[in-house]
Amino acid sequence: MTLPDWPHPRWIAHRGAGKLAPENTLAAFRLGASYGYRAFECDVKLSADNVPFLLHDSTLNRTTNQRGRAADLSWSELSRLDAGGWHSRAYAGEPLASLEGLAAFLRRNGYWLDLEIKPTPGDEERTGRLVAAEVQRLWAGDPVPPLLSSFRPEALVGARHVAPELPRALLVDTHWPNWVTVAQHLGCVAAITNYQLMDAALIQHLRSCGLRALVYTVNDPAPAQQLLAMGIDGIITDAVDAFSPGV
Repeated sequence: MTLPDWPHPRWIAHRGAGKLAPENTLAAFRLGASYGYRAFECDVKLSADNVPFLLHDSTLNRTTNQRGRAADLSWSELSRLDAGGWHSRAYAGEPLASLEGLAAFLRRNGYWLDLEIKPTPGDEERTGRLVAAEVQRLWAGDPVPPLLSSFRPEALVGARHVAPELPRALLVDTHWPNWVTVAQHLGCVAAITNYQLMDAALIQHLRSCGLRALVYTVNDPAPAQQLLAMGIDGIITDAVDAFSPGV
């Protein structure tokens, strides 16, 4: 089976710059870029008024100065929160990032994005549809649009319904029945697994099914070197200060 084109950098900075800056903020992306990274991963969900913005958790508790469900606040309310002070004093006052703000930064610099659709539980398909529509708008005319990825097949179904031309990837944390077949039926171009699941046999199987093979989140040299030797297509890492993205 013919594999899809894959012009993307092999090294991908997790949530901007992983642990070195407050995750999923523009500050984290700027820091990752300062280490030479040209490909990034982040999480996107919807505000109460359907604005796509960057956040990993369903609640604001861990990474902002607010508590409660993120989906219950409008973007106007969310944009005023401190999303940096939890990390360190140097980043106090850093705001949450909208997908629109991130797109402006990435497109001006020619950076690529693996955009993980992270729906609030129960809102998977609708989140996939609205995020895909916004990606269509923000990256209109871009020859290399973001990769839309998700652990939730329903979110990818929604994305495919609205923007079938955008590339999609299934995220997999543990082996579950027929997940490779599900990825194929979703029209995915790649699978992104927990790095502990990936081996040479799985890479070969994915490629025989027309899928690229990527992994998350690799922060130690030994597994990174093993995966590179296997010919992995992409490695998502927090350790942007430890791995050269040119390798």
